[in-house]
Amino acid sequence: MKVLVTGGAGHIGSHIVERLLSRGDEVLVIDNYQTGRRDNLQEHRNLQIVEDSIANTKKVFEVFEAFQPEILVHAAASYKDPEDWIEDATTNVVGAANLVKAAKKTGVKRIIYFQTALCYGLKPIEQPITLKHPYFSGGYAGGSSYAISKTGGELYIELSGIEFLSFRLANSYGPRNLSGPLPTFYNRLTNGKECFVMDTRRDFVYVDDVVNVIIKAIDGMGSCGYYHISSGKDYAIKELFDATLKALDITLKKPVEVRQRGEDDVATILLDPTKVKKDFDWDVQMSLEEGIRRTIEWYKEYGITQTYTHLKGEIR
Repeated sequence: MKVLVTGGAGHIGSHIVERLLSRGDEVLVIDNYQTGRRDNLQEHRNLQIVEDSIANTKKVFEVFEAFQPEILVHAAASYKDPEDWIEDATTNVVGAANLVKAAKKTGVKRIIYFQTALCYGLKPIEQPITLKHPYFSGGYAGGSSYAISKTGGELYIELSGIEFLSFRLANSYGPRNLSGPLPTFYNRLTNGKECFVMDTRRDFVYVDDVVNVIIKAIDGMGSCGYYHISSGKDYAIKELFDATLKALDITLKKPVEVRQRGEDDVATILLDPTKVKKDFDWDVQMSLEEGIRRTIEWYKEYGITQTYTHLKGEIR
């Protein structure tokens, strides 16, 4: 199979690429390395890498025309700077429109997309959140430019008329993850810096469990529309912090500070995974504690020089 993966040098994208190459598929990656890492992908006879932005309309059409992909996995996203709305809109909205137009022209059979759970807004009207929940309930626009622009991209993909599966994600973590609380905790703890934890709860899914769903979707499982990838359980951020301490074998001299969440944050995000479990015969396999241990081992081996967040005012 010929699969084009945008953001293929990123956290989730690189794991998808590796899985596809391991079974003999041909893969082309488009990545501008704004948040992806060059060492996330190794040279392979069935792998082509194009270093460019999906906002480059001419390049996107050239790549699709030359490669003729059967499947598009759209994992690229701008989220590096929460104040850079122009870059978010350009990459996440214009980029998605470019991909859709190129996919239609070259006969792509299926598009697989990744959406943030913050598309439901900062004031979800139900817990767990079902797929019937409206976008941005209560008028709160997801708390970030990232959420707004990712939702714009999702809507263009729906408008395309191409069969699509949009996966709204819980927090994916694991090796190569450079965004969110876990890499931030690691980076600060190993550099002797103080940490704090927010008084919030999140669902965490190990990257291998996410990829298990995506490979099945690439192979034709699932129906056109929307899915949640979620464990169905939320954890306090302090639980994640405590598991990080354990993996690092660190004992703090005083308890970590627990702070109230900011205005652009949400108390809990818990997605209902009923549909994905049924349609993909899937469930999480990795425990949080073991997943954190494996992630920390990767951080130790490969290092972290920078972490990212789409939320304003969050420490890094």
